[in-house]
Formats: sequence, structure tokens, C-alpha cells
Amino acid sequence: MINYPNKKTTFVEKKITHSNRGMSFENMINDTNEYYLAHNIAVIHKKPIPIQIVKVDYPSRSGAVIKEAYYKVPSTTDYNGIYHGHYIDFEAKETTSTSSFPLSNIHPHQIEHLSKIEEHGGISFILIFLKKLDQVYLLETKYLLSFVMRSKVGRKSISFAEIQEFGYLIKESYSPRIDYLKIIDEIIKKG
Repeated sequence: MINYPNKKTTFVEKKITHSNRGMSFENMINDTNEYYLAHNIAVIHKKPIPIQIVKVDYPSRSGAVIKEAYYKVPSTTDYNGIYHGHYIDFEAKETTSTSSFPLSNIHPHQIEHLSKIEEHGGISFILIFLKKLDQVYLLETKYLLSFVMRSKVGRKSISFAEIQEFGYLIKESYSPRIDYLKIIDEIIKKG
């Protein structure tokens, strides 16, 4: 419902489809992180991707349009921050497959980065959005690394059954949207 200054009220029907949800996985995580920040629960942000701007056009005095840019270096992971004194670092990935998550969706430098975070005592993981199943799972880096090692001699994906067995299902809620810190609490308690 939109209330305009002239006292007219317009109802806006918002359709949420699986395709819209998939397109907004990152937005759902960003909304969750904004909720955490606003409620002083955690400070977790999306990392900016370092780019080198090569060409800019100035169609007007107040606006500039980047016409050409390149990534300076490969980015590490999508998100990082701090929660109750614990450094958190994670990557968000999605797949349309209903049977497995292809390990090719994660770049080797990202896997190495997640491994280093874990090695130094941080909490690292990937969030996997299975679009067609409409489910989000948190998979700790230690399990991701075991699947990566296996892929060097065999399977190049993580089956849905393995994601269910080793990952944590995160139920979507209104606020926060994807409350992954509930899972982090469980991980911290396990030590």
C-alpha cells in the first residue's frame, strides 16, 4: 500500500516467485546483515570488489558513467565481519541444480582464502542457495575442503544428500531474512 500526499491510496501487489528470490539471494543476505547491524548483533558487510577504472564519460556536470573497468585482483569472498569477538568470512553461491552443487562454482583462490581464515581461528563457510528447491544451507569450510580434496580424484560436486548431511538448513524468516548467525551460535558452542 502506498499513501500519496493527495490522500489517494494505491495498493501494490508484489509477486514473489522463485526466479525473483534467486535474483535477490544477495539482497536477502544484505538485508540480514543490515538487521544484524541495526540491532547491534554483528557487523558484517559485503566486500567491495577492487576495480581499475579505465574510461569515464561525463554526459552531464552532475553525472559520470564508467564505460570501461577491470578487476584489479581476484576478489576473495563476498562477506566478512565480526560477531561476539569472532571473525566471520563467507562466500554466497547459488545453483539451479536439484541434485548437487558443482564445486566449479567456487574459485580456487576463494577456497584457499576460506581455508586460511579457518587456519587462523576465524569462522568461514559458504551459504548455498538451492534455487529450485528454495533452500539455503550453511556449509562450514572444513566440510567444503574435504569435498574439494575428493574432487581431485573423483566427483566434482557435492550431492544434495551430502549438503543435507554436513550442512545446516537455514529457514527463511521475515526479519532477519536468512538468520545464519543462529547456526554460527551452534558452531561456536561445539567449539
